Amino acid sequence: MHSVYDVIEKASKSGKIDKGINETTKAVERGVAKLVVAAKDVNPKEIIQHLPLLCKEKGIKYHEVDSKQKLGIAIGLGVSCSAIAVINVGDAAKDIATLN
Repeated sequence: MHSVYDVIEKASKSGKIDKGINETTKAVERGVAKLVVAAKDVNPKEIIQHLPLLCKEKGIKYHEVDSKQKLGIAIGLGVSCSAIAVINVGDAAKDIATLN
């Protein structure tokens, strides 16, 4: 069982990821996201509140992680990132399937 961080790190190296709340929202609305990950420590909380519902409507997997700092590091940004959308899973396809 892989952590969400491991899965998105692998996806960012071998696939394609959209970063940030606006890009993530657009990817979900277009239906191109395979997985959406948002950080629980985003402030104010309202800026990511729409994502779980939008993902549910579109049938896209949604996960929350504890830290926007760790999320940024996992995708190789070096700065914090509030939300990401995995567009092309690359080598992480099997790993994403195992996330609940």
